[in-house]
Amino acid sequence: MILATLAMLAFTSSSMFSIGRYLRYMGYEVKYVRNFTDVDDKIIARANQLGEDPINLSRRYCEEFHYDMTHLQCLAPSTEPRVSDHLPQIIDMIKQILDKDFAYMIDGDVYFSVDKFPEYGRLSGRKLEDNRAGERVAVDSRKKHPADFALWKSAKEGEPFWESPWGPGRPGWHIECSAMSAAYLGYSFDIHGGGMDLVFPHHENEIAQSCAACDRSNVSYWMHNGFVTVDSEKMSKSLGNFFTIRQVLEVYHPLALRLFLIGTHYRSPINYSDVQLETASDRIFYIYQSLYDCENVLGEDDEATWKNVNPPETASCINEFHDDFLTSMSDDLHTPVVLAAMSDPLKTINDLIHTRKGKKQELRLESLAALEKALRHVLTVLGLMPTSYSEALQQLREKALKRAKLTEDEVLQRIEERTTARKNKEYEKSDAIRKDLAAVGIALMDSPEGTTWRPAIPLALQEKLVAAT
Repeated sequence: MILATLAMLAFTSSSMFSIGRYLRYMGYEVKYVRNFTDVDDKIIARANQLGEDPINLSRRYCEEFHYDMTHLQCLAPSTEPRVSDHLPQIIDMIKQILDKDFAYMIDGDVYFSVDKFPEYGRLSGRKLEDNRAGERVAVDSRKKHPADFALWKSAKEGEPFWESPWGPGRPGWHIECSAMSAAYLGYSFDIHGGGMDLVFPHHENEIAQSCAACDRSNVSYWMHNGFVTVDSEKMSKSLGNFFTIRQVLEVYHPLALRLFLIGTHYRSPINYSDVQLETASDRIFYIYQSLYDCENVLGEDDEATWKNVNPPETASCINEFHDDFLTSMSDDLHTPVVLAAMSDPLKTINDLIHTRKGKKQELRLESLAALEKALRHVLTVLGLMPTSYSEALQQLREKALKRAKLTEDEVLQRIEERTTARKNKEYEKSDAIRKDLAAVGIALMDSPEGTTWRPAIPLALQEKLVAAT
């Protein structure tokens, strides 16, 4: 099995974050290719605006991208080609297309002739007249058909260029991906991914180019992820609701963001909002706290005394969870269903740890160990397994404090003030302190040992959540 994702992973990749891990888990040998377009009209325009070399600008953003992907626990690709390093392959493919009369030359430019490829539109189901001519570059009146697209662009002042049989210039946008996929995966491979907006014309053009170059080209599965909306409105710079992963990670834990992303099926639009991020953060804290508590209980006992058996109820819970996991992931990566399926084993863990009945259950420790293992197994496949539960919990607390604009010492001081107020029977003051902290996402928890705190969804956002449901 070969996995090819020839597009930069975007903020919208959601469940596609988990596909490589899941295929490996299923026993497939995965070759994962992810390319960088570092030669492009928009990149050149931006570089000229900044007075910077386009390749250097691209390289800098590629490094920033790697930083974000590492924090989101995305697996590194097997190889990561860049356009600027693959000009010989690109030129060779254009030669093949010209030799087979699927393209034509005009004044140093080379265009693909869509009329020569009757199957054009087979991926999207769209007709030639629907092609969005001029979407990325100005329409060229010299073309034989408005939908014909550039394979090679002649050199222009202020742009990088390379030598070619047609004169100095640079590759068109679409040919890059076809040439690099052929170089590393061949003309036929299993999976090709990208954004929904790339179906037409970009991926249609890739199919046409590759088929023209080699007579036969095939991708078994196309995976296209949905768009990002912000509070149900399309994300865009013009609307002023555009932000980066780095900005989100300033105040939210990377694995909370990852949980949020895989909480939506990859083909569906992802609606980013404070409510959704707070909900994801609250959920990931609950998961790690449950498993951390489980670890602590198991660490208090000698594993050598455990019996190698589980009660029927525990075995049934684990088997059902495992079946849900396999069925949902194998059915077009339905990660939201897998996340929902975690509820039962997590509830069982907390019952065994905290309830009177659970503490008395026969083979309690064996059950806890088996449940923790099953959950850890799935978290690993989803890319949600932290280095340690305790470390992740501490980091989640720190992010919550940052969102609340409070320090740990300030929260502890408020807890002390509340404890004093309760001793003095100043219950109105005590309740006000609890409510003030809850308003900014700090929940207080009382126990015989004292009062502690944990991150929580701020009250105003809880009200939004209730209203939405």
